Amino acid sequence: MLTDRYGLALSTASRDARDAYVAGVDSLLSAAAGVEGHFGCALDADPNFSLAYVGLARARFLKADVAAAREAAARARALAQAATPRERSHVNAIALAVEGKVPDSLAATRAHLVEHPRDAMVLAPATGVFGLIGFSGRQEREAEMYELLSSLAPHYDADWWFDSMLAFAACESGRLDEAQPLIERSMAANPRSPHGAHVKVHVLYELGEWKEGFDYLEDWMPGYPKEGLMHCHLSWHVALFALAVGARERAWQAYRAGAHPGGSWGPPLNAVSDSASFLWRAELAGEPRNPELWREARDYALACFPKVGVPFADVHTAIACVASGDFAALEKLVGEMNARLEAGKLAPGRVVPALAEGFSAYVKEDWNEAIRWLERALPETVRIGGSRAQRDLVEKTLAAAYLKAQRPEDARRLIARRPA
Repeated sequence: MLTDRYGLALSTASRDARDAYVAGVDSLLSAAAGVEGHFGCALDADPNFSLAYVGLARARFLKADVAAAREAAARARALAQAATPRERSHVNAIALAVEGKVPDSLAATRAHLVEHPRDAMVLAPATGVFGLIGFSGRQEREAEMYELLSSLAPHYDADWWFDSMLAFAACESGRLDEAQPLIERSMAANPRSPHGAHVKVHVLYELGEWKEGFDYLEDWMPGYPKEGLMHCHLSWHVALFALAVGARERAWQAYRAGAHPGGSWGPPLNAVSDSASFLWRAELAGEPRNPELWREARDYALACFPKVGVPFADVHTAIACVASGDFAALEKLVGEMNARLEAGKLAPGRVVPALAEGFSAYVKEDWNEAIRWLERALPETVRIGGSRAQRDLVEKTLAAAYLKAQRPEDARRLIARRPA
């Protein structure tokens, strides 16, 4: 029987289907361009290959093409009935996530990995800061992610993809001494992995190596097609590093061409969070407010996320609303947040509306009110999801509010928590 790159048996007799499937898996795991094309070739060679269908479903879901993703997942479920027990379990775990059944998917993933720890495609949706654990709303999610990946490390033997995911988990849980050699080993094995490049710049960001991160991405990015899944978000990293090293013209160029709605291509979650985050950071760094860019970011956010329900997106949508002066939209958002909270349907809890209120107070220059809300939210900000590098927007805004409220010692104490 044919096997995949991880040594797992596949229910296809077609070598062409197997080879295209392996290429699709590696492209998906790395966030390279052309993922759907590879899975399509696998299905051309074997139309009954259930794993290629669920891989296609996962690829479409990551692009936020939810209807097409669920259609492919349903086809995968039907075909998996004739496959092996491992493949049926594989399809079920991934399909549950595509179907929006996140707790069930995570439970199925954990059970599957007990029997098949090297099934990277099943593990992948649980990894990263936007995954099943990352968006769980739990305070301890970073430790949970690190513990899961650490427990599986003996099964992966320096695999480039697994090394990058374990490095990210180590980085996010403050284990930079562990993260750095892991990501260097990963990138030595696959230097063109977009996910790997992403993890590397997160490690450099946390270390305060702004110039090294900027130079690295300036060299790495030209070879990455704009249609790649991570292009938008990596452009955001370029813009942030450029701000940090004082290359402000380059920061705006990277933002407009790669991260701003209309200039970027990327999943809506990235485009919404990255646009609001960069524009806010630019103002904290002394750049004048650009009302047109803020309006465009707000309009895009409200179009993509017209109702609350994805807390990381909701917080950044709220930021875009307050920065563009749309307090009516903000009031509606906060009202929906509080309604979900009272109904027990807001996994991160009160931190989500608290952040919206804090950023609103900051825009209104009510520094003490901004401090009150942001101080309350800061200890639980991890619950909204996203990386440390993304969530430090809250710390930066709180530090700025302290300074504007003539409380420099409080600002110094806050900054000292993360010297980089």
